[in-house]
Amino acid sequence: MNSEAQWRDLNDDLGVILETSLQGCVERRIETLTSLIYNIGKERFGVEKRKKKSNTKQTPNRREQKITQLRKELKDLNRRYKKSNEIEKLGIACITNSVREELRRTRRAEQLKNSNKKKAKNRANFIKNPYNYTKTLLGGERPGHLHCSKEEVEKYLHETHSDKERETPLGYCPRVEEEEQPTIEFETKEPTWKEVCEVVKKARTGSAPGYSGVPYKVYKKCPKILRKLWQLFRTLWKKGTIPESWQKAEGCFVPKEKYLFLCTGKQVDEKGGIAGFSGCVEHTSVLSQLIHEAKTGKKNVAVVWLDLANAYGSVPHKSIEMAMDHYHIPEHIKKIVQKYFGGIQLRFTVDNKTTAWQKLEKRIVTGCTISPILFIMSMNIIIMKAAERETRGPKTDSGIFLPATRGFMDDLTVTTSSHIQAKWILSALEEVVTWARMKFKPRKSRSMILRKGQITTKFQLKIQGDEIPTIVDNPIKCLGKWFDDTLKDNTSVKTVQTQVVEWLKKVDKSGLPGKFKAWIYQHGLLPRLTWLLMIYEMTATTVEAIERKINSHLRRWLGVPPSFTAIGLNSRSSQLQLPLTSTLEEYKVSKSKLVMTLRDSKDSKISKAGIQTRTGRKWSARTAVDQAESILHHKDIVGNTCTGRQGLGMTHFQQWSKATPKEKSSTVQSEIRTVEEEQRRAKAVELSRQGAWMKWNLPAVRQLGEVAERSSCWLWHRRDDLSWKPSADE
Repeated sequence: MNSEAQWRDLNDDLGVILETSLQGCVERRIETLTSLIYNIGKERFGVEKRKKKSNTKQTPNRREQKITQLRKELKDLNRRYKKSNEIEKLGIACITNSVREELRRTRRAEQLKNSNKKKAKNRANFIKNPYNYTKTLLGGERPGHLHCSKEEVEKYLHETHSDKERETPLGYCPRVEEEEQPTIEFETKEPTWKEVCEVVKKARTGSAPGYSGVPYKVYKKCPKILRKLWQLFRTLWKKGTIPESWQKAEGCFVPKEKYLFLCTGKQVDEKGGIAGFSGCVEHTSVLSQLIHEAKTGKKNVAVVWLDLANAYGSVPHKSIEMAMDHYHIPEHIKKIVQKYFGGIQLRFTVDNKTTAWQKLEKRIVTGCTISPILFIMSMNIIIMKAAERETRGPKTDSGIFLPATRGFMDDLTVTTSSHIQAKWILSALEEVVTWARMKFKPRKSRSMILRKGQITTKFQLKIQGDEIPTIVDNPIKCLGKWFDDTLKDNTSVKTVQTQVVEWLKKVDKSGLPGKFKAWIYQHGLLPRLTWLLMIYEMTATTVEAIERKINSHLRRWLGVPPSFTAIGLNSRSSQLQLPLTSTLEEYKVSKSKLVMTLRDSKDSKISKAGIQTRTGRKWSARTAVDQAESILHHKDIVGNTCTGRQGLGMTHFQQWSKATPKEKSSTVQSEIRTVEEEQRRAKAVELSRQGAWMKWNLPAVRQLGEVAERSSCWLWHRRDDLSWKPSADE
């Protein structure tokens, strides 16, 4: 339903119906609200059914039948050839050659037809949802099938989600210190109308609906329904209760796979259902800096990467209650959370068979809004607070003592100045985790001990009685970055180069038109590559080599000659511009952003740790940031200048002195892009033929828009004074 008039009618009709139909207690009114919305929507617009794959075998077409028949004839001819005399063999060989030629032509025609069908299907899928197609093409989620019965699944769910000690308190742990009473009172008033509207606006329209079957789009398009729901929210909040329908969740089993690159277009991959932010980059940058300083300064450092066994699925509810008491959460909030987790139920669908409702006696619900916050609270007590008294952590070259333990969701990293201190912290963590009824997974954990800058395997570390494998011959991936025994990123850089070539091959073999392939590069391949360029120590020369490979494919996809300059692909000030971004430019911007993120971090131990962003000798990220900031300071002094016949106040620019940290980061990145564009223009002046457009005097910049691909290719050739000319048909 895409008609705005239909949405308005539904909004008005449901608004009138709900005013007269919602009666009784608030829980009953919630049930009535969702059932009325679903039933009325079902009557008016129907239900979208999933297309089921038919298991019927497809009837072979005419060519396939002919190919089968020709193969039978060849087999018969080969049998006759073996039994015939020399004279008959000559005739049979001639017939066999003609049949083989016919079979070859038929197969070629069938392959061409299948290839055209595949291209048409790929093009239709791309036009329908280009982002989803790009994700699948470049290695997104892969399908899987669970081969087990309904009874086996129910048994597994019962064993996983049941907790015999659910009502047993955790007891006292001497390592967990009490928190001071907060000075600012916790906000407990009911949600406002503005807050509800903002949450609904940010919600993804394509998200699957909950147990009620009502998607977010209904609340986005029907404000009267949303306001009625908000009024019920306020009543529920004041009452401190949770409707039964809100305590039910349905799910499906997803195949778990190890991906080399779990990156999205948001520059930082997600971890544990939490969208990436600066803490992810800070964590890996601090760890890389410690290893680099220990290697170059020949110091002693011990690093342990710990993994909790089924962290989300093994958190006891008593641990959540204890965490809320520990951090002085108000009784009203605690009451709502306890009621929510006290009656929550799950069920799963496997092979069109739905399991029975399983009560959740332990673990948090992935996908739930409040669950990650409660999980972090529990982990802070179990992991972070336990080891604070054991050691103050390693000392950097800048004189800052870093924390000995750093956690990001369920991943924990221990860094100490010696393996003895690491044993102390592991002993403390083992005590607290055992007290919290959880377990570590030593098989997935890793340890690395450096003695005078060299990796040693003389010392072994243990957790809960099991030995932790060393990083030698067992690399580990922590928050998107690989760590191995070379103590360098050379292996990862080579892997990135190989991955880029594989991505380009996949795009090249997709069968899409060239302009679609260029779109996939800009909106799919480049964002994934940008994250890798930022986290690994990669030189500008290496990135230039990667960019040359990418530009070679872009020229072929866009139909321009190999001699076409890269300036024409990435320029932002030329007479004809393409919506393509330079890989080298994105590399420089991302590295500069990393420098500012670490330098301006709110965590003083990060900002003062002296973390270096190494980019080689050809280009320095810190120097580029300093130059950009100097230019912006100078612009503040000069003020807003006018160009041509512009009057005062015609243009506006962001003043550096009045900018927020986020605005400063954005303006520095824009300035670095401006410097890159000036370098491209300077290079274009040196080109006598392809830089001829620099001498053109046109009234406006020509935009590509949606001009036909072949016509636009001819325009590029004309602009760059190349020898290619359009044919008479063009």
